[in-house]
Amino acid sequence: MMILAVASGGALGALSRYGVSLIVLSFFGAGFQPLATLAVNALGSGIMGGAYALVAMGTITSGPLKAFIMVGFLGALTTFSSFSLDAINLMEKGMVILALGYILLSVLISLLCFVLAVGAVKYALY
Repeated sequence: MMILAVASGGALGALSRYGVSLIVLSFFGAGFQPLATLAVNALGSGIMGGAYALVAMGTITSGPLKAFIMVGFLGALTTFSSFSLDAINLMEKGMVILALGYILLSVLISLLCFVLAVGAVKYALY
């Protein structure tokens, strides 16, 4: 059951990541791949914050459901391997300042989205 939960969540997460990337790139163009990665990482961090709050509060208790969302779906949606690749690619192109800004914004925005989602879920359920 856990393997099926992770696998199906992963498939949905991967498709969602691809869809968000297509949407961002359709607005900004192919040269803005780091922005697409930033968008999925921020979105995924927000969802993870909400899921984390639901688990911590005992609202989500099912192991397969936690595995589906937090391991499968979010693992496929928000991998930082793309983040690392984008940062290195920018640096290799000589865009060191842009790469450093991208790294800083990615981390800060993701953490902020996580904290905001935890607060929103806790506020909504109390």
